[in-house]
Amino acid sequence: MEQTELLFHFVNPLEQAALRYMLTGSVASMVYGLPRFTHDLDLVLDISTANVAAFVTLFPLDSYYCPPEEVITIEVRRRQHGHFNLIHHQTGYKADIYLFGQDELHHWAMENRRRVSLESGYSTWIAPPEYVIIRKLEYYREGGLEKHLNDIRGMLEISGEQINRQIIAEWVTRKGLTPTWTSV
Repeated sequence: MEQTELLFHFVNPLEQAALRYMLTGSVASMVYGLPRFTHDLDLVLDISTANVAAFVTLFPLDSYYCPPEEVITIEVRRRQHGHFNLIHHQTGYKADIYLFGQDELHHWAMENRRRVSLESGYSTWIAPPEYVIIRKLEYYREGGLEKHLNDIRGMLEISGEQINRQIIAEWVTRKGLTPTWTSV
């Protein structure tokens, strides 16, 4: 099964429920940059506590690992850094779900997300490249993994003309990421 097909085990239910989401992380960096293998899907989800019960039904336990409603509700209530995982049993593919909350960068990105068609014929919502780059810079600062900088370099190489460097500069300054951005 193609990697892009795997993500639709998670995206299709969100689409059918008309929930606001956007793909990010390595999948998004591959859309804007160079391909590489990844073991999971990162996505940002805009969901309220009122939607949690319906959300859980989108991912039935016979096909997915999905946390209990109570756990998701606790995560949704977090102002920042709400997070949980879903796992598709048949493929073992995992989705890291980051919740919208009060994160300003999430809000900016959701308003500027893009609908893209993938090689597999599917279309999906994806975070803008500027958001992906800022998050990759943060992940590098937190963990020091070179893959994040390589993803950024690939995005700049392939999609450089589509990337608004002024927006990146503003967020880099706000988040104290200037040294890492300069090194890229």
